[in-house]
Amino acid sequence: MSDDRYSENEHSSRDRGMDAQMDGRDGDDRGRGGKGGKVFYKKKVCKFCAQKMKIDYKEADNLRRFITERGKIHPRRITGTCAKHQRALAIAIKQARSIALLPYVAE
Repeated sequence: MSDDRYSENEHSSRDRGMDAQMDGRDGDDRGRGGKGGKVFYKKKVCKFCAQKMKIDYKEADNLRRFITERGKIHPRRITGTCAKHQRALAIAIKQARSIALLPYVAE
């Protein structure tokens, strides 16, 4: 009988704890830290357009900032590059990888 009560209490407390952790909502703020209104972000500017930089596969140090530590190419929404330069950047990174200036994956 005591085993049944112990297991029943254990499950109920665990379930309540998991519900609170998994829910992730604190009222109406929807996780944004305010009253639930819209969140405005600063618009990112394309570095290549603003500074008139050239994208070159031979400049591995410049390209290295646009890939993660694991070797993935950062998306436009993270880097702030425009669509035109993001396409050229992806091609340059792939060219640099093929001639071993940049790694395909982390070591």
